[in-house]
Amino acid sequence: MKKIGILTINDYDNYGNRLQNYASQEVLKSLGFSVETVIHKTKKDMKTSSLEKMKNLKGLSVSEISKRFNNKWKKYLYNKKVKDIKPKRLRAFKEFTDTYISETDYYITAEYIPDDLGNKYDYFVTGSDQVWNPTFTDRRYSTIDFLTFAPKEKRISYAASFGVSEIPNEFVEEYTGLISGMNKISVREQAGAEIVKKLTKKNATVLVDPTMMLTKDKWLSISKKPKTKLTRNKYLLTYFLGKQSKVNKKIINEIARKNNLEIINLADVEDKEAFITGPSEFIDFINSASVFCTNSFHGVVFSILLETPFIVFPREGTVMSMNSRIDTLLSTFNLQTRTISNINTNEQVFEMDYTHTKSILEKERKKAINFLKDALQVD
Repeated sequence: MKKIGILTINDYDNYGNRLQNYASQEVLKSLGFSVETVIHKTKKDMKTSSLEKMKNLKGLSVSEISKRFNNKWKKYLYNKKVKDIKPKRLRAFKEFTDTYISETDYYITAEYIPDDLGNKYDYFVTGSDQVWNPTFTDRRYSTIDFLTFAPKEKRISYAASFGVSEIPNEFVEEYTGLISGMNKISVREQAGAEIVKKLTKKNATVLVDPTMMLTKDKWLSISKKPKTKLTRNKYLLTYFLGKQSKVNKKIINEIARKNNLEIINLADVEDKEAFITGPSEFIDFINSASVFCTNSFHGVVFSILLETPFIVFPREGTVMSMNSRIDTLLSTFNLQTRTISNINTNEQVFEMDYTHTKSILEKERKKAINFLKDALQVD
């Protein structure tokens, strides 16, 4: 059986990252390959040793995990509440990875790549997370995400994302060479295809995020009911990356009050029981919610897959790329009305029509499979 090595961001504290990694693996396996994710430690990881310390959490007690905390979470240690619950969250994420994602028992770095790595696999696939984002300083000067250690014919990108609409001038020359070295290129956003075209004159195929390649039943098969009493009642779920504005909080509280809903906040350390849950619980939380309020790309993705009513709030701050990729997703599935600016009545909060999304998903899934079959030379 031919083997594929996935290169992606190894983030044991991000729902979208873990779930896209799993989805990429499963899609590639469905094409008849043996698949594993090659652990890539960046300069930031080397400095904090976060991956090394988190690599073998399976079976450890919460107190033992606490001892392995690194500087990444140092500021939280002064907050007793977070100090007590953060290890539980990290353990949940690592347990998900150990259960569902096949990872290598070794890691590579920009400074250390085994001489025979390029020969260990028949193909290497990079993506689908923001592996090519030039603003990620810990990855910026590593060529690993462009698979330069492997022969060109083995280099494939699967829905890779730049996370930005253009490459800063100081990186244009380097990126032009790196992208030109790829054999088959697919990206996650139209802006990414435009970057590839501008820099290399090559056409990149725009594919949906791999999480959208798996069916609702497939996702529910690895979901897990959270161990929290809150889920006994109807609830409004929130998942916000970054801070919520006072205005948004007021809107959410009013929706919950009018509809007699509990509020569960997945990314808020004050909501302890929700905060410590892993990716499997993330799926169940969204599937069972009466309505989901979020500014997360993967939050919207799973709302569509699980057919849960959702409302998109703008990302606070200056992270325009985050807002634009959600806009692209909403446009693809004709769900532009699900932004908070378009919700004017209480009835609209819950009025969701997903009948048209099935045919769109079918079309996008077929497009992705055709790309991968061509790139991987599958009959």
